Amino acid sequence: MAGDGVTTAGPAGGRGALARLLLQRAFRFGDFTLSSGAHSSYYFDGRQVTLSAAGAQLVGEAMLAFARADGVTAIGGPTLGADPIATAVALLSAMDGGDPIDAFLVRPAAKGHGLGGVIAGPRPAPGQPIAVVDDALTTGRSLLEAVDRVRETGARVVAVYVLVDREEGGAARLAAAGLTLRRVFARSELLDPSGRPRADPG
Repeated sequence: MAGDGVTTAGPAGGRGALARLLLQRAFRFGDFTLSSGAHSSYYFDGRQVTLSAAGAQLVGEAMLAFARADGVTAIGGPTLGADPIATAVALLSAMDGGDPIDAFLVRPAAKGHGLGGVIAGPRPAPGQPIAVVDDALTTGRSLLEAVDRVRETGARVVAVYVLVDREEGGAARLAAAGLTLRRVFARSELLDPSGRPRADPG
């Protein structure tokens, strides 16, 4: 455990490879303004990894391990960060001999046409054990909004999964909301205190 309600873990065999891939492809270093208005010495674009062939498999395996341990039967989260992760987990769940885990997406707002609604894909059922996922955790705002939308279906949110926790207050906000966080990496496992890549990540 890495703190109350927070688990940092991943598949032992692929953890180092995933860490290296994240540092090679997902991190950019410089002076960046984030969506919150805050400044950062790095920018994290998880989709550079989650949408790559090697990254999709490694991330999917890590998240599937969480899902199997928690007994969830569907996984999804805020589009677009969650999209490739949820899809990878669904695909791998159909191949590992276990029960299938469906994927769904949470739109920022309901569609004004077609069937409408904020949930895309198989709609979670009342009481169904669900995980909400995203590629990064910063403030936790978008994840909390997605959790609210999922709970409106009557489904039970078992945990929140993230690829990288930026360690900028999001974990505390999720804990305050009574949510369990499972993260593949904390930022401090990948970057040193000066914000540069660690020589031995993961």
